[in-house]
Amino acid sequence: MTEDRNSDVLAQLGTFSPEQLQLLANHVHCRTVPKGAVLLSEGAICQTMYYGLEGAFYQVSDHDEQEPAIIDLHGPGQWFFNHHSFVTQTPSAYTLLAYTDGTVLELTIQVMHDLIAVSPVFLQLASLLNQATDRIRFFDGNLTPLQKYQYILDYRPQLMQAFPLKMIAAYLKVAPETLSRVRERLARGIS
Repeated sequence: MTEDRNSDVLAQLGTFSPEQLQLLANHVHCRTVPKGAVLLSEGAICQTMYYGLEGAFYQVSDHDEQEPAIIDLHGPGQWFFNHHSFVTQTPSAYTLLAYTDGTVLELTIQVMHDLIAVSPVFLQLASLLNQATDRIRFFDGNLTPLQKYQYILDYRPQLMQAFPLKMIAAYLKVAPETLSRVRERLARGIS
């Protein structure tokens, strides 16, 4: 990964001077992650936020079960972490895994605290905590399967290339057959 690309990613987090951006870049680590790697185990406390530069990642509950429940899907160009565990510093109820080989940037809670101690400008990093709340929209009972799928198409289309439809259906909490019907309706232009 190039330093310029990493700096571009970090610059999107807020308004920083070149010196502050360099300080942030010096504390964020780039890591290659092999397929199947566990980034966070169920029961561990989430200490790290990840930005997917390449690859696909997912969160599941009951990781050891034959059909684990998919909690979230993450593709390139997205920050991800276990929100509840990170914010409350309590054990995670989910496992975070690499679906494919990938590369991530890692930003730890300790680094965030250290940077905020250096300058309050780094409080802007807290904006990452807001990004993790989008998923709630899927489960508030107000969206139809069509609306859920349209949200993926509109705001997270990279997931369509990264994951099989069966996993996307599980993430949306719809049966694969329902997702197939939704896709067919959209293909025919029926809302």
